[in-house]
Amino acid sequence: MQPLADRLAAAHLAALGGFHPDPGEAGLPAGTATLLLLGPGPGFWPALTGAPEWADGAPDPVDRWSRRVIGRIACDLGAKALFPFAGPPWHPFYTWALRSGSVHASPVRLLVHADQGLWVSFRGALALRDQLDLPPPAPKPCDSCETRPCLTACPAGALTGAGYDVPACRDWLDTPGGAPCLTAGCRVRAACPASARHARMPEQSAYHMRLFHGGR
Repeated sequence: MQPLADRLAAAHLAALGGFHPDPGEAGLPAGTATLLLLGPGPGFWPALTGAPEWADGAPDPVDRWSRRVIGRIACDLGAKALFPFAGPPWHPFYTWALRSGSVHASPVRLLVHADQGLWVSFRGALALRDQLDLPPPAPKPCDSCETRPCLTACPAGALTGAGYDVPACRDWLDTPGGAPCLTAGCRVRAACPASARHARMPEQSAYHMRLFHGGR
């Protein structure tokens, strides 16, 4: 596992969880013995914004970077690269993440990770033919969180324990009060104590918020 972890780190990616699928499990390439979920690691955003995909002016630079970088790693390992943005059919990354035991459902139903908090996201997965020794599942950070600020952090009341009111979120972003959310990212994700330990750059959050808001 360590040589692969080093290879991922060199690509500014991190293994955020994994599991051993059942033999012949539907939805995975034949012969998959280990599914490893990959997300941004240290230095991800500077590496991506310095890559050719970011500078060429074509759509979807983040997804195209992911295809190239993760695809190359998969090719070198004789594995198959899978992506959350490739479909239909769409790969069930949310379900895979929960199955890994290292990513959990938070009180607001967003995924949460012990090291990345509510900023956790996935750029792809590796379907490997080798059965890797996986580290033990990471603890759920919410279990030791007494205040659970995620439940009350949304200024629009759009993201709570009852679920996510997407139209209310978008409407809030159209108001002056929504400007900090657009420039610094979702206040709920940022409020998670585990998120505070993850060095996600505000520029990354602002980029994804602009895409989510659709230029409105």
